This record gives sequence, structure tokens and C-alpha cells, in this order.
Amino acid sequence: MSTTEHVDVLIVGAGLSGIGAAHHLQSAFPDRSYTILEARDAIGGTWDLFRYPGVRSDSDMHTLGYRFRPWTQAKAIADGPSILAYIRDTAAEAGIDRHIRFGHRAVRAEWSTEDSRWTVEAEHDGEPVRLTTNFLYVCSGYYRYDAGHTPEFPGIDRFGGRVVHPQHWPADLDYTGKKVVVIGSGATAVTLVPALTDRAAHVTMLQRSPTYIMSLPGEDPIANRLRHLLGARRAYPIARWKNVALGTLIYQLSRRRPHVVKSMIRKAALKQLPPGYDVDTHFAPRYNPWDQRLCLVPDGDLFTAIRSGLASVVTDRIREFTETGLRLESGAELEADIVVTATGLRLLALGGLRLTIDGRDVTPAETMAYKGMMLSGVPNFAFTIGYTNASWTLKADLVSEYVVRLLRHLDANGYDQCVPTNDDPGVTDRPLLDFQAGYVLRSIDEFPKAGSRAPWRLGMSYAHDVLRLRHGRIDDGVLRFTRRSSRERSAVGAGGIGAGGRGGRESASTDPDPGPPRP
Repeated sequence: MSTTEHVDVLIVGAGLSGIGAAHHLQSAFPDRSYTILEARDAIGGTWDLFRYPGVRSDSDMHTLGYRFRPWTQAKAIADGPSILAYIRDTAAEAGIDRHIRFGHRAVRAEWSTEDSRWTVEAEHDGEPVRLTTNFLYVCSGYYRYDAGHTPEFPGIDRFGGRVVHPQHWPADLDYTGKKVVVIGSGATAVTLVPALTDRAAHVTMLQRSPTYIMSLPGEDPIANRLRHLLGARRAYPIARWKNVALGTLIYQLSRRRPHVVKSMIRKAALKQLPPGYDVDTHFAPRYNPWDQRLCLVPDGDLFTAIRSGLASVVTDRIREFTETGLRLESGAELEADIVVTATGLRLLALGGLRLTIDGRDVTPAETMAYKGMMLSGVPNFAFTIGYTNASWTLKADLVSEYVVRLLRHLDANGYDQCVPTNDDPGVTDRPLLDFQAGYVLRSIDEFPKAGSRAPWRLGMSYAHDVLRLRHGRIDDGVLRFTRRSSRERSAVGAGGIGAGGRGGRESASTDPDPGPPRP
């Protein structure tokens, strides 16, 4: 094993969350050392992994973009390569890319209370690497990158064509003039189907049940006009809050008046589909809007593909694969040269990182998430999980801002350790993600729990979280702080969590414990 290195903060993951976390950290503490461990060989995380045709955001870029770096392109629903370039440019402009260790998979982290630090073990080219850090910040998301979810399909071995999963799209796949069947009805499927019609003979979306699908303009005319009038820097927060407000309105209306939203979505689909189309079979889910995530299609491209005759939707169940396609429960058969299993993702808690506290293994499912970003009983640790009903980055930015405030609080008070402690017997367990999507239900039991009330409940309201995470009290009685003795500090050779609290610039808006915002 190589010589152990020490950094003040260690970030795991160089995707959208990790690059944003690094930007917040180095902007607040320019002299504080940090390193990013990235298991893959490139920046971008999900946006570098997924290479299937048409890959794009399912959120607008004024909210999926970073708060500190305006999105300036005309497209609001952006394609994957544009998003990847945005993340990489952010890293390069701030010099964050120089702090990344590529090909380093973090596998184990052990906390020592006596030393007030983590020892993190990673694998690089088959060899172990060890680093120590005062604060561990996991930004690996919750997707399992090595494999997606594919159900067991009877007879799949006899199929004479090619079967691919979007998470591992083959670079050599030529679908020109081919009959393609895309199994699934989620965001990946509704993205793939219109994209494949550029060269395929025909594309069929085969779904077991429908999904709510909404059409939005690919460009945001209000945001583009504001940028022209005010400039990117001034226009960006206005467009961001406009879209936050619109998304919140649709979500709240979906929860409180689901029949109204159902009717709106149905009427919009009817206008974009061919006359006489069976919209209630193929575009009317059995569940209410936002029980699962709504799928967005820019400029109605899926509906356009259906109207053109290049794509179709079949709602049925698969009985078995045949040599030439699929046989369905209804008895119908679909011919296919290529079958794409857009059947979902697999989740992985904390990127598979194993945690140990003073020699005791931590089971994530036995912990409770504090403010949706720290774990009960786990010191000097934070993680990022974004919203399910809004853009991931809205929450990621707030978590990073909170981590900065927390580090400043530790510095200002001479603390070495902070740990969320749940000693309220009235708090009961809840799923961390209260979401009915299949990919969540398959793995949620392996994740930390949420609690029945704050601060253990994972909020899904950006406006509420702005008050709670950006302005709320740090020392709230649940987060516990401790100091080591002077002799222990001297023996370890570090003064405080940030090597003496160096570089922590204080300001009125980021006071260590400002209390609630003033009216």
C-alpha cells in the first residue's frame, strides 16, 4: 500500500454533485486541501456514463445547472454531451480537475474518534491507496454504475437479434433500417424512441403500463429573453426561481388535485397524437401524477414520432422472446432486429463505500438521515441525494452550502467532531425516498432511513430547504459537537477540522450560527 496522504476534505465522486461540492468548498476555503476520488476515468458521472442516442436532461438546465454558474445556451432541455461539457468546463475553469484522482474507487472508510479523522481506502489499478481526512463528503449519487436492471425474460437466449441495455450502449450498434423494440416507458425509453427514428425502419415502445408524459418547449423563451435584456448573470436566478415555482406548482397541484393534473396531461396528449388514438390505453397511468416522476419530452418529440408513423406504442406484457422478436401475453407478436431493455436502473447506497466507526461496521439501513445529508451516529460525514420531484442540482447546491456553513461553525468554535444523534423516541422510521418508482422500491431497504419529523425527514421542497439549509441554525441540539484535548491535538498534528480553520472567510450571510432569516 502506498504512503498515506492527508487532506482536509475528501470528496467521493467527480460527477455533477462532486464538481459542485468542490467549487463551493474551494471558494469558501481557498487554502483548505481537498481531493476528489473518482472510480471512473473521466469527469461527469452519469452524464459521462450514459451514451445512448438522444440522452438528455429530464429537468430544465436553469435548475439542473449550478447556482454559481449560469447556463447560457438557448436550449433549456439539454442533450447529454452539452451537460457533460458544462460540468467539465466548470471543473477546468476553477482548477478543480487538478484535484481529481481518476480510477480511484473508494471502498472503505474507517473513523477514529481518538484521532478525529477518517482513513479511506481506495483501489487504483488493482492496488490499494490510503488517504486520511478530517471530513468525508460522498457525492457518488445513488445509481449502480456497473449494471442496470434487466428482468428475467423467458426465451431471451433464442432471440436471433441483439439485446442491449441503455446504460451500456455499444459504440458499434448500427440500427439503420432495423426494427427496434424499446422495452420500458420511463425517461430513458421516451428519450430513446424519437432519437432512434432518425435511422431505424420503425421503433416500438413496449410498455407494461403507461407513464405520465408532458411536453415542454426545448427552449425557454422567457429565460432567453431575460438573458438578452439583463445578461446571463442577472437573468439566471430569475429564470431559476421561475422554473422552481412552476415545478413546485405542478407538484403541489398533482398531490392535492390529481384529477386536475390528469385531465391537463390527457388533453395535451390528445392534441399531439393522431385523431382517434387510444390515449387512455397508452398514456393514462393507473397511479396519480408524481407518485412516480413525470417524463418530459422537449417540443413533444415522442408525439411527433408517433404521428409520423416512425414510432408506435404497445401496452402489453411479454410472454417470451422468440427467434425473431417478442410474443406478448395478448398473443400478438412484435418483430425486432434489436431489443433495447430500458427497464430501469439499480441503486447503490453511498456508492458501495463501507463505513466503520472505531472498529464497528456501519449498516446504512440501520442509520437515519439527518436533513437528508448526514447519518445518525456517523461523525464528520455528508452525502448528496437530490430531489425526486425537481432538479438534482437544486438540492446538491444546498447540501454543499450547508457543508461550508458546518465547517465554518467547527472552525469558529474549535470543534473537531460533529455527529447527528437521534435520541428522540418519538421519531419513527420512514423510507428515505418516498417514491413509488420500481428502481427505488427494488433497493430502498438497503438505504438509510428517514424519520417521521424534522430534522430527520428528507424534504422535497426547494424553497423550504433554502430556509432550512442556507439559513437555519447549525447548532440545533441534534447535531452534537466535541473537541479533543490539547494533548490529543498535538499528538495528531492538526488543529481543528480544517488544519487550524485556515481560509474560512466569514460573512454576514454565512455566519456560523445565524439563526433563522430575518423578515
